[in-house]
Amino acid sequence: MAVPEDITASPAGPSPAPADLHIAALYARLRQEIRRTGTTDHDGNARHGARAAVRGFAERYWAVTAERPIERRPGLKGALGYPLKKLLKPFLRWYVEPFAYEQRMFNDAALKLIDALYEELERVDRGAADLSERVERGDYDLSERIDVVVEQTSRDVAEARYALSERIDRTAAGQEEARRLVDEVEERLTRTERRSDGGVPRTVAPQPAAAAFPDYFAFESKLRGRTDSVKERQQVYVDDFRDAAPVLDVGCGRGELLALLRDEGIEARGIDPDGDMVAFAQGEGLDVDQTDGVSHLESLEDGSLGGIFMGQVVEHLPAPMLVRTLELAAQKLRPGGVLVAETINPLSPLALRNYFADLTHAQPLVPDTLALLARQAGFASVETRFLNPPPRPDGVDPEIAEILFAPLDYAIVART
Repeated sequence: MAVPEDITASPAGPSPAPADLHIAALYARLRQEIRRTGTTDHDGNARHGARAAVRGFAERYWAVTAERPIERRPGLKGALGYPLKKLLKPFLRWYVEPFAYEQRMFNDAALKLIDALYEELERVDRGAADLSERVERGDYDLSERIDVVVEQTSRDVAEARYALSERIDRTAAGQEEARRLVDEVEERLTRTERRSDGGVPRTVAPQPAAAAFPDYFAFESKLRGRTDSVKERQQVYVDDFRDAAPVLDVGCGRGELLALLRDEGIEARGIDPDGDMVAFAQGEGLDVDQTDGVSHLESLEDGSLGGIFMGQVVEHLPAPMLVRTLELAAQKLRPGGVLVAETINPLSPLALRNYFADLTHAQPLVPDTLALLARQAGFASVETRFLNPPPRPDGVDPEIAEILFAPLDYAIVART
């Protein structure tokens, strides 16, 4: 079985560590191979070859582990953070190892089930070949009975294969959850390593609720996901800012959009009120300062910016502060400049769960309301885009699905 190029090393290179593999992709390919090799000749040659490939591939990656090598980052902070990570690693291992242990036990059982399935297929092949030979010799003249037996056996095998496929799907989901937990712990360790000890305030956000969370960085990581997943969702905005340098990311968080713009050669910098967010983004080599949006925008010259991004920010601002922020954004952008403001879509029942999970949210913003506020602030044109629709289950009435499974987010794209 050929392993996809995007999840394995080249033949001449070293084998990848299990933590570097995309687990869902591996299991999807394994499931595909099991389904694809369901019918072969009676000699079983093709099946034996596929079985050996699948079995060898599965044995290679079944041993899930919570152990990950500790990277020594460059610079003084890296030198100080390395022993801290080594000290904390044994205490964090208990958090992830139970998931890895359960996964290893299930993987072992799945491999045994795969072996039993292939042995059953081989037994059926041998029985069918024997029956065919006996019919040819005249031992049986009721070929209809043979057809019934073969058909029933084929159904049994198909059901067993489907059951195995479903179990593999559940295993892949479990692996993704374990990987998410490991990455979350890694990000929090990195945050600890980069945290400043120079008396930097935890947050300078003006809204009182911003100080309600003892560890907002950890909360945000849990709620929004890994930086890679956020960057994947924000990739759609890169083209909006391609000709809009310099760009200011207000509430830049861990700096996902700034990293995307840097990779495209677009000048950009960010601000965020949370000290941990700023330290993490600076550790990625990004130009980020700790300040709030209104204070920073007021300090800039009118027309000095080409683009402004506010990702999941406007819902945190009380109404007077939101209006003032939009007015300042219109003043600080040059003619033809662009503001992109992404927020939770309150028209989606699923999205409202995330809205009410965060105590720093001030109010949900209906798309028409935010678009109207932007026009009143001085923007010449405003476009609304709906983003990130959730998967819709089969069999749901289209009109009901339109409401229950509306896009989770939307963004206004306003131009001066």
